[in-house]
Amino acid sequence: MSRIALLGLALVPLPVRPSAPPAAATPSCPLAVGNAALTLCYWPGGERLARRLLALALAAPPLPALPRRVLNGAEPVRIFLAPDAPRFDSLTGGRVPEWGAGVAAPEQSVIVLPAYASDRAAAHELGGVLRHELAHIALHRYLEAARIPRWFDEGYARWAAGEWDFEAAWMLRLAFALNRAPPLDSLELAWPGAEMEARVAYLLAASAVGFLTEQSGERGLRLLLERWRRAGALEPALRRTYGLTLSQFEEDWRKAVRKRYGWPVFLTHSLVFWLFAAVLLLVLYAVRRRRDRTRLAGLRASEPPDSPAYWLEPPPPDSEPPPELDRPETRPV
Repeated sequence: MSRIALLGLALVPLPVRPSAPPAAATPSCPLAVGNAALTLCYWPGGERLARRLLALALAAPPLPALPRRVLNGAEPVRIFLAPDAPRFDSLTGGRVPEWGAGVAAPEQSVIVLPAYASDRAAAHELGGVLRHELAHIALHRYLEAARIPRWFDEGYARWAAGEWDFEAAWMLRLAFALNRAPPLDSLELAWPGAEMEARVAYLLAASAVGFLTEQSGERGLRLLLERWRRAGALEPALRRTYGLTLSQFEEDWRKAVRKRYGWPVFLTHSLVFWLFAAVLLLVLYAVRRRRDRTRLAGLRASEPPDSPAYWLEPPPPDSEPPPELDRPETRPV
């Protein structure tokens, strides 16, 4: 049942940032709308969606722990709204899995989103996907030449986009319950390619960034990024801000996540309790029904047969007639 529930939670499309930039990252916009910071490139018929996404991006709050000006660079961010699957594949080089909802190439300041009906993302989800991809570009622009581990890059984008809800928490609980949560260093070496493992990796990365903010709030994360930018590496900035090495941080993070989403919490959750109670009730009902059927079959086997009706047949010829009963004498009163 846990595996079925985990598969049921895996229907939300995920943004994707490929390891290499899109193959066609420098095409000109056929049609465009935007300002000095954001340019949305669309094809005929996509103007309404482009204007709506531009309005959502401009009305969104600043990305946490990053200055607002980071997206107001000399080069605007170009967001291509692919009108169909062939155009999406040509813009991304065909390297995006079928469950990927968007692509960001920070080196070219390019984002590619599907603007057509598909399993990648629905139209109402593109606003959140765009914010996720803009978080990638903003983080890379702010840290400049500093190397960014994949887990922090993806974790920050998902956390900054607010992609954390009840379903995400349940997915992590099930991942730890099924022992499907990989270590943080493995996410840095190779991001999972399978859909289910990738979804768990996104959630784990977001929980790692969220764990940092729980220690000292958004201010602590902002100080970490400032020192990371100056030092050019994560570990010295992490040690100076939180007093932890990367290995110590991962150990503390895994303890906290297991405590929050491990088996004890999973089993004591009210939904799991009532689900277990319902299953137990069904099992007891089935056992009692089987027992009642067995008892009823035994009672039916011990009953006299309905055919032939022995009480309607005449007695055998050699049997004596039943004795007559003495009638009481009647006397006149």
